[in-house]
Amino acid sequence: MKKLSAVLVAIALAAVAFAGEFKEISVKEVRSLVDAKKGVIIDANGTESFKNGRIPGALDYEALKGGLAKALPKDKNTTIVAYCGGPKCRAYESAAKAASELGYKDIRHLVAGISGWKEAGQPIEK
Repeated sequence: MKKLSAVLVAIALAAVAFAGEFKEISVKEVRSLVDAKKGVIIDANGTESFKNGRIPGALDYEALKGGLAKALPKDKNTTIVAYCGGPKCRAYESAAKAASELGYKDIRHLVAGISGWKEAGQPIEK
């Protein structure tokens, strides 16, 4: 029982530590970035989902995996927003980590994802 408890505590701590790796950003803040044409938004939902609707100006991470470096700006301080389906989706992590590995410093996670974006009545690009 002690081993099980220790394992559960370790898993919980790891989840908490990982959850804080990328700062959260709200739908309203992302909308401001879109309107100002600032930052880069990366859709990690997959190409099929990307074709069905995305945040305006978003990049298709699945299609760019090998060429993400070429698609992102040279300024490593540019805000990068990664998103996927919604609050329980973890697909954004791959895109966010890839940007981090390229040296970008301001990487955000739109926790609401595309589902929250739509629920908030925001525009979709197809």
